[in-house]
Amino acid sequence: MNNTHETKTLIVVIITAIAMTVEIFFGLITKSMALLADGIHMGSHVLAIGLSWLAYVFVRKVNKKETFNGNSSKILSLSGYTSGLLLLIFAIVILVQAIERFYNPVSINYSDAIIVAIIGLLINIASAAILHHDHSQTDLNIRAAYIHVIADALTSVSAIIGLAAAKIWNISYLDTIAAMLSSFVIIKWSVGLLKDTGKSLLDIDQSAKK
Repeated sequence: MNNTHETKTLIVVIITAIAMTVEIFFGLITKSMALLADGIHMGSHVLAIGLSWLAYVFVRKVNKKETFNGNSSKILSLSGYTSGLLLLIFAIVILVQAIERFYNPVSINYSDAIIVAIIGLLINIASAAILHHDHSQTDLNIRAAYIHVIADALTSVSAIIGLAAAKIWNISYLDTIAAMLSSFVIIKWSVGLLKDTGKSLLDIDQSAKK
């Protein structure tokens, strides 16, 4: 099963890396800050999901060594825990930036921003479909990668709704409110992931009462 998950995460890393490169390239060519910012943002997803892929590669290699007597699932849990931390940091950054926007509003090119958000959403939907798995499985690494793309899809959806509403009613802070709501949801998901992966790392019974 780990080999399957390894292949899935690699495909998502490649898709995200290509999208990142294209957005940064056209962001520089067209001088669109929205495209450039989203391309750079996608770099964080390449890093996080790339970490999940590397964990599978490492587990596959150490399992082939006769000298390895450890529990390889701990490696996957550690990767999942690290992804959870990155997700939490990502959510806090969004929240801080959103709060700053309340005090320092900026001019937004709504049409370009909505197009970028839609592109991001389509990429995340494809990635989520690839990473979808049986949630009864105990592989917290694939779950971390899956939550990461779902969280990004959520930010894309909230951005589309917020930007569209702001454009229609000319109320710029609606976009900021949408970002803040998304960050709260992502913080909740990341904390849950950190709890589950932490229990796995500490050998705490997952069925124990939380």
